[in-house]
Parts: sequence; C-alpha cells; structure tokens
Amino acid sequence: MFRRRQRSGPDEDVRRVWAVCSAVLDYPTPELLATLDDLEALVPDDPHLPALLAHLRSSPLHRLQQDYVATFDHTRKCALYLTYFAYGDTRRRGAALVRFKEAYRTAGVEWLDEGELPDHLCAVLQLGATVDADTAWQLLTEHRAGVEMLRLALVGWRNDDGTTGSPWAAALLAVCGTLPVLEGAEADAVRRLVEQGPPAEEVGLSGYGADPALDAGPALIASASIPVGAPR
Repeated sequence: MFRRRQRSGPDEDVRRVWAVCSAVLDYPTPELLATLDDLEALVPDDPHLPALLAHLRSSPLHRLQQDYVATFDHTRKCALYLTYFAYGDTRRRGAALVRFKEAYRTAGVEWLDEGELPDHLCAVLQLGATVDADTAWQLLTEHRAGVEMLRLALVGWRNDDGTTGSPWAAALLAVCGTLPVLEGAEADAVRRLVEQGPPAEEVGLSGYGADPALDAGPALIASASIPVGAPR
C-alpha cells in the first residue's frame, strides 16, 4: 500500500512551487496568462520561474501553444508522464498507472478517466500543492529518475534559432530543486535512461484502469481542476 515517508511533509514554500509549476506546465490558455501575476506572487524568491513567467507574458498565445505541442506532445523524450521513462509503452507501465490511481485514492481523491493518464506531472504537482503533499512527494521521489530525465531533455532542447534550452526547463529546475539530490542508485538509473531510453515494447494501455477497486471514491480530481496538457 502507499507508504508515507518518515519525515515532516513538504513545507509551504515547496507546495507553492509545485502549484506554480503545475500551472505553467499546462497547455497555455488565456486563463493561464491571466493568472501570471498571481503565480509570480506565490514564488517571489524562486531562482528559476521568473524567466518562464516572463516568457509566457511576452509571447503570443498561438506561438506558446505551438511550442508547447512541439515540445511535450511530439517528442517522447519530453513526455510529462512519470511512468513513461521507467516503463515505456509496456504492460508493466499499465500496472504502474494503477498504482498511481491507488495513491490518489489513499490521498482521499479519485482520478477520473477522461482521456488522460494519472501519472501526468501537472496532476501530481497539483495533488501535492492542494490535497496531499506527502503522497505527491512519494510519487515524485519514486519516479525521480524520470523527472530528472525530463529536466535534462528540456535543458538540452534545441530551439529553432540555434539556442539551447526550452523555456519550460525552468519549471523542471524548480521542481527538482524541491526534491532530494540524486545519488547512488537513483543517479545510476538516470545514467541508464540516458544511455538506453525507456523500454520500447508496444503493447497498448487499454484496460489498465479496469481494477474494480478503483471504481469509487470520496472526491474527484477531474480535468476541470487538474491541468492535463494539450487538448487531444
């Protein structure tokens, strides 16, 4: 079952960073752009996020949307799904997704299957910011290698003008700044992912949510309240 870490939960500053990163890693919309001042006020001392917020402010919405889709939807190395890096599109990933659903339930909420998967980074960050920081911490640290892989991919992103670094790298730098430093087996896992990439067995994910134990819950995490990426 879900095991909580043996230390005090993430503090308020960490939860604020998670809240802002959950928002800015979502698909850009007029509603997101209208909240940038409020988001910036939540993290006045963060060393990474001001640059991304400034980029979102100064760029046309249609360009932000195009860049977001090109970055997160068209490149597997920048997947926002935490289980993808460890399991690829294999049957083992299906089991990992069920465990995410169980973790949400343990936190007192229920994930609604509305075309999105429960391991989306934005959803986990919002869970931690607004519902249960310990559960989100556990999910993030269990998939720490995947988070780090996404950070590396965004930091190394090649832009059309020849520069390096995606604007969204700032959000991953901020998230990683709230997590333990990689060392030992976790650092080795990142090195293996860099060298080998995720498993490539293509089997599909249909049926991963068929566990009848996941059919009901006391509350809902739905796409209306948790950002879940670009429209499909």
